[in-house]
Amino acid sequence: MKKTLYLVAGARPNFMKIAPIVRALEARREAFDYRIVHTGQHYDREMSDVFFDELGIPKPDFHLEAGGGSHATQTAKIMVAFEQICERERPDCVLVVGDVNSTLACSIVAKKLHIPVAHVEAGLRSGDLRMPEEINRLVTDSISDWFFVTEPAGRDNLLREGKREGQVFFVGHVMVDNLLYQRDRLGRADRDGFESEALKRRLGRYGVVTMHRPSNVDDPATLAAVAGALREIAAQLPLVFPVHPRTRANLGKFGVDLGPDVTLTKPLSYMDFLNLWKDARLVLTDSGGLQEETTALGVACVTLRENTERPVTVDEGTNTIAGVDPARIVAAAQAVLDGHGKVGRRPQLWDGQAAERIVDELARRLN
Repeated sequence: MKKTLYLVAGARPNFMKIAPIVRALEARREAFDYRIVHTGQHYDREMSDVFFDELGIPKPDFHLEAGGGSHATQTAKIMVAFEQICERERPDCVLVVGDVNSTLACSIVAKKLHIPVAHVEAGLRSGDLRMPEEINRLVTDSISDWFFVTEPAGRDNLLREGKREGQVFFVGHVMVDNLLYQRDRLGRADRDGFESEALKRRLGRYGVVTMHRPSNVDDPATLAAVAGALREIAAQLPLVFPVHPRTRANLGKFGVDLGPDVTLTKPLSYMDFLNLWKDARLVLTDSGGLQEETTALGVACVTLRENTERPVTVDEGTNTIAGVDPARIVAAAQAVLDGHGKVGRRPQLWDGQAAERIVDELARRLN
């Protein structure tokens, strides 16, 4: 008898993580039905048919339209709406990905309705409880039934927290599955319409910046300090900065100037941005996912945070943790420009097959 899975996604990166799982489930139609649940945690005007076509997945079956608000308000809206669907439809398993509020909200609802919960990208820990994502990770992992981890540290964390060996599965990383899939599609695509393509032709050699975390962009002193480091780096290597709306607003509000060698753009689509950063000399970011993606493609990365929940990117990959001290940021970037940056390697099981391993394991567990 077929089993029905609910795949929960709330923000744009979540859809990139479920896309490979959707493709793997499509290949196992004899065993599974699935429904895509879009919680609406992040409203994105570009979350259109083109976006889903780009990812190779159908449009969501359910849209909860949670919208914005405080963490509590948003989480509550998602829980109420998701409970109604689960009580009506009774899926055999709810699969959540990552660490956003939707991940937390839907795992709690499912668990209270005695529906098994599978957490993909489980076990990651930064140790920093000031990060909302860290709280979401801890709570979700405290109640999930099955844990699919991306790196050995995730498995170690979960076992140390009391999970059983038979619940934890080291499968690789669905984000890397998607990255490799989209990179191959990009190689066959017409890129002339991409904003990134014109920038690459104009600049030749360049770096890329992303920065959106409240701890970095909401504090005037921190934002100004990082901006000073970026200006210094850009004097040697032109930088392209697709600016998050929150960051752009605060640059203006605090009067922070990035200088003439940092090119600001609007946020780019997944493929347009991939086309940009995959050929960059250096990426400077406070994003968790981009730390992993740069490691997967061998691009030097300097992380503008004091910690990471993805230690394999530092231990084996191309990532250097620089924090927000300007001197450390500049030194880390300079090492790359001088040819002394990390070479790194792609971690174990980051081979584009994580989704297939997840689906195979769920077939065993649910049957």
